[in-house]
Amino acid sequence: MFTGLVDDVGVIDAVELAAVGRTFRVRCRYPDLAGGESVALNGACLTVRESGPSWFTAAAVTTTLERTTMGQWAVGTRVNLERALRAGDRLGGHMVQGHVDGVGHIRAATAQGDAWLLDVALPGDIAELIVPHGSIAVDGVSLTVNEIVTPDAVQLSIIEYTMRNTTLAALRPGDAVHLEADVIGKYVRRLATPYLSLTR
Repeated sequence: MFTGLVDDVGVIDAVELAAVGRTFRVRCRYPDLAGGESVALNGACLTVRESGPSWFTAAAVTTTLERTTMGQWAVGTRVNLERALRAGDRLGGHMVQGHVDGVGHIRAATAQGDAWLLDVALPGDIAELIVPHGSIAVDGVSLTVNEIVTPDAVQLSIIEYTMRNTTLAALRPGDAVHLEADVIGKYVRRLATPYLSLTR
């Protein structure tokens, strides 16, 4: 479990092809990662395989590569990192599982005062889970929905602190991003689905 509060921006140092996926070596600031620990990379939960001072490796299986942008990651790619939530930690963002629901695309990126406005196109199954001022994770960052601009797109307002401490400031129209909808919305949809047909 994560909160969507990025605590480091890592850099991919190496990418190795494997029989069933890829292994990434990531340069980071973490001094004490352990094998088996969970780390979210752009919002996708991966398991630490090996680690040392300021680096770790993690593998993504074929299914993960197909559902994310990881297949395009190369040496030099910057990624948002977050270590797993510990019992007793502050939940400053929202409940993020580290399970990427789909890939969205940036429609527009504009500056407005000290904020950075992003319009993000959403796959249909994610769009129906979004509510105004609700939560969504974009590349692992917990964000509040500023506005639903069209049935399949939302506007997000990125504050200056987030711009400085994540990769979001570098996003431009056409860029692909990992999306995770609020888990509460997923459960509500699941529970309500059998009854929706009764109202039609």
